[in-house]
Amino acid sequence: MEYTTLGSTGMSVSEICLGCMSFGTGSDWMLDEDEAEEIIERAIDLGINFFDTANTYSNGESEEILGTVLDDYDRDEQVVATKVRFPAIADPHPNATGLSRKTIEQELENSLERLGMDTVDLYQIHRWDPETHIEETLKALDDAVRRGDVRYLGASSMWAHQFADALHTSDALDLESFVSMQNHYNAVYREEEREMNPLCESAGVGLIPWGPLAQGYLARPHEDIHATTRGDPEQKHNPNPDYSSAGGAEINERVEELAAEKGLTMAQVSLAWLLHKDTVDAPIVGTTSVEHLEQAVEATDVDLSDSEMAYLEEPYEPVPVFGH
Repeated sequence: MEYTTLGSTGMSVSEICLGCMSFGTGSDWMLDEDEAEEIIERAIDLGINFFDTANTYSNGESEEILGTVLDDYDRDEQVVATKVRFPAIADPHPNATGLSRKTIEQELENSLERLGMDTVDLYQIHRWDPETHIEETLKALDDAVRRGDVRYLGASSMWAHQFADALHTSDALDLESFVSMQNHYNAVYREEEREMNPLCESAGVGLIPWGPLAQGYLARPHEDIHATTRGDPEQKHNPNPDYSSAGGAEINERVEELAAEKGLTMAQVSLAWLLHKDTVDAPIVGTTSVEHLEQAVEATDVDLSDSEMAYLEEPYEPVPVFGH
């Protein structure tokens, strides 16, 4: 496993971040505690030290599972990220959601309890909250850092002008600033390259993209995408856009072609494309298979030439913005 620093923090994280949304009982494609434990333990064996979860994943079960497994390891060696914005209970009350001081403080306390931690390494806002002024959110987050409940702050998908406002407000008020951006970015969804990615690069903010395999679209031939439970449109498990629109289908075919030439899986080529982007620190890879986890780690050693990168990118056409 190779390691990189998260943004300008100096904190070392593995180039693959294990996404933990698939842990719990929220949907039939998710993993129970024993199955999730196998994935987490193998990830640690492979050198992954970066784990991303959220209070809302399976109503907090994901945090509980991750915390229970990591309790058997040296916590100083692990980097744990979680999120706040959406409710962690099935029947939420009004203050169970949003980014007010009340919600942040109570949800952070609950997340720390579920994780079994005194301090979370990276605490992220899970999208923008239009109902709460950014100053209140940033002051509450700054206090959490000063109390020692949080080490670093992160954000996730939003408009670039909103993130610029947040960064400016932090600077103007001398508050802790966001060090990472978890945004929607992959070979068939590159709208973030227009504004958000350049903003993060100029501000020293690390990118930890979600959906690096386009929810499976870049891991198998496009004609097979609906063969999985999660990809079945009738089950409505995956409400993401039609990645095959514009040039997506041709990009998928080129990924398949390049994978065959190199003796790799499509997922490895797709992850390698993302890892070759200077703005990207660590894609967040969610998996329900040890085999796929091992293949993802192997992707960190895959080399793509400039011409191969250009070949994968050439068919891309603009698509509607998704993920905010």
